[in-house]
Amino acid sequence: MNQGKQASNRLSAPDFWRWVALAVLLIGLDQVTKYHFNTVLQYGQRMNLLPFFDFTLLYNEGAAFSFLAGADGWQRWFFTVLGFVASALILFLLRRHAAQRRFSLALTLILGGALGNVIDRLQHGHVVDFLLFYWNNAYFPAFNFADICITVGAILLLWDELARARRVRAGS
Repeated sequence: MNQGKQASNRLSAPDFWRWVALAVLLIGLDQVTKYHFNTVLQYGQRMNLLPFFDFTLLYNEGAAFSFLAGADGWQRWFFTVLGFVASALILFLLRRHAAQRRFSLALTLILGGALGNVIDRLQHGHVVDFLLFYWNNAYFPAFNFADICITVGAILLLWDELARARRVRAGS
């Protein structure tokens, strides 16, 4: 192993714990917002803020866009295990690449969001959603802070991969 690689690995331990701390903060923000809307609103209630946006309280027993929400209950444990497996993989990747800021930020956002929704599944048996965008009779499925983290993380992950591919092409 060369000296630059060793220096990078030495720097990654503190960086790793910073990423983990950020993920814990994101999980906390997610849980606080879900708790708030779960106590302030009744199920199905909507609080209009803009002509295209409401706060609401809905429960999702499935995954994104209510995928498998109508299943017989096995999906709760499937998505919980999937969340834990994805989180373990993300922690492994964070440990190895903690000094790569954009990549690590993307993973951290996904980690925080995934675990935020796993906590809901374990605690309630469903995910608490409270953000609802719509226009006339067209609705985007309700979502939450954890879903925003996962989405932004996925976008950053794609951006990072495109930037990496561009660097590789430029170097060849």
